[in-house]
Amino acid sequence: MNRLPSEVLSADGPLAHRVEHFTPRSQQQAMADRVGEALENYQTLVCEAGTGTGKTFAYLVPALLSGKKVIISTGTKNLQDQLFHKDLPVVRNALGLPVSVALLKGRANYLCLYRLETNRDGGRLRSPRVLSDLSAIQSWADRTRSGDVAELAEIAETSPVWPLVTSTAENCLGQECAFFKDCFVAKARREAAAADVVVVNHHLFLADMALRDEGFGEVLPGAEAVIFDEAHQLPETAAQFFGLSLSSRQLLELGRDTLKAEAREAGDLADLRDQAEAIEAAVHRFRCAFGSSNPRGNWPGQADPAISAALDMLFGCLMDLKVALGTIVGVAGRSPLLENCHHRAEVLAERLVHFAKTGKGLEKNTVQWFETSERGVILHETPLDVSEPFRTRLSAYKCAWVFTSATLAVGEDFSHFRSRLGIMEAREARWESPFDFARQALLYLPEINRDPRHPGYTQQVVESVLPVLTASRGRAFLLFTSHRALREAEGLLRRQIPYPLLVQGQAPRGELLEEFRHLGNAVLLGAASFWEGVDVRGEALSLVVIDKLPFAAPDDPVTQARSEAMRERGQNPFLDYQLPEAVIALKQGVGRLIRDPADRGVLMLCDPRLLTKSYGRLFLKGLPPLRMTQALRDVQSFFG
Repeated sequence: MNRLPSEVLSADGPLAHRVEHFTPRSQQQAMADRVGEALENYQTLVCEAGTGTGKTFAYLVPALLSGKKVIISTGTKNLQDQLFHKDLPVVRNALGLPVSVALLKGRANYLCLYRLETNRDGGRLRSPRVLSDLSAIQSWADRTRSGDVAELAEIAETSPVWPLVTSTAENCLGQECAFFKDCFVAKARREAAAADVVVVNHHLFLADMALRDEGFGEVLPGAEAVIFDEAHQLPETAAQFFGLSLSSRQLLELGRDTLKAEAREAGDLADLRDQAEAIEAAVHRFRCAFGSSNPRGNWPGQADPAISAALDMLFGCLMDLKVALGTIVGVAGRSPLLENCHHRAEVLAERLVHFAKTGKGLEKNTVQWFETSERGVILHETPLDVSEPFRTRLSAYKCAWVFTSATLAVGEDFSHFRSRLGIMEAREARWESPFDFARQALLYLPEINRDPRHPGYTQQVVESVLPVLTASRGRAFLLFTSHRALREAEGLLRRQIPYPLLVQGQAPRGELLEEFRHLGNAVLLGAASFWEGVDVRGEALSLVVIDKLPFAAPDDPVTQARSEAMRERGQNPFLDYQLPEAVIALKQGVGRLIRDPADRGVLMLCDPRLLTKSYGRLFLKGLPPLRMTQALRDVQSFFG
């Protein structure tokens, strides 16, 4: 590394001449040098950079200067696209380095030419919407180079067409596929294997760490450095990939793919068609057995008579299908799709057996639970502690490891984050935001006398918010810790505010945010996914309201099991787990307010426990240095 990264980011550096409105920041320069040192010496660095530090450039500059093969993993696909399409080209052009870069996502993000060809009529989903979306995809398929479905922004992410034209690790035919030579996933893997810098996301990276066939096994062994942005998401994401799941969608897709294969390759076998259709009926009965009162909970297995009976019926149908497919694939000349369906039936049958044996030899470090949607159900087996498998995999590679986010520490302490990932030895660094929070923002703690568990709490929150919305002239995010509270607040606010009201779930998140920016005086109600990764600059967002401290729901099965395991080890689950997690989550929500040196706004934290409980000081200590008030007139004066 001939140049110090901080020099590149200085007032006389190349970025200052290439990037409009570039402002040198001492925090950014210091972080860039620390990242550069970690990359050069194969160190592990854990660092927090407050909002406005410019951490993206602070790790991109040393990454490109290092001359090493670097993997950059982000928390979301949106950030992944921004890095690859916007930030990386700016830094690479400014440095004038011949660094090759590649973007790699999971399979479900790429068009599958085989599935497109087999579903040209919309399959069994011949709705006008699906047929219209299919037509647009077929037209796009002839001109796309990457096959990345993000190019088709006009088709909603939630459209039912996407499972018809994308593949999963389970239904991919691999080299047996007739379209393998033109496969977009295979092409993206080859480009990633050859590139100097590869941009992935945490889901893809952890799928590879968990030794699953999700996409870039060819890339990780050659990496010399890995940088995790939005690293605070890693522990929970890792728990997904080091665990096990079984979904009704997997079973339904198996049945539908079997029907397609039967129609194309084995139309003389009516029994196979009957058995594939029986799977759909069995899955429907299995979903109905869970009812609608509890969307998630501990997996009861055979202890619940209705679920047990539905599980037995589903297992019987799946075994019948597996046996029938096994008989057919033994016949010469049958298709790779039938062989694929047979393999999937074997794997899913094994998982059903595994969940049916709940409580019999289940590892102590795991919890089995379920979650339901309107039509589907997913069974999960989640490890309570991912530190050992994560640490084992980290130690398997001679890499520099950089973990960064705006929210990793509790106060000045990184031990909670490090312990959850098993990071034993690491260098640590933390930089405060360069924003002038004392001038730009005000912290308002309204006088709310109801306990957050009181059924009338949300109504009092809304009553406290109304005069603040008048002072701010709308332009607000209202962030809730539960969808129930969000829906209640929506009902109360619709009758009482003159501003446009946008609510999570009405449209895809990107569309809601674009409308929020366009309107200029809207009030947006959001829950979990709006607490982080949302960037609205300027006057359109001048007020952020948070209804409660973001403790995990007490009935969450993973939280319950993790807490019980900690008690058995002599730990305090509230102080050692729930409290640090909530402090970090609150910092994420607060980070939505000030996104630019010119932004001004009010942060309204409604939870009275900030002042009435001793742990409230830990939350307040984790916030930026804001002026604090309990007087509404101060808020009105700020906006006035």
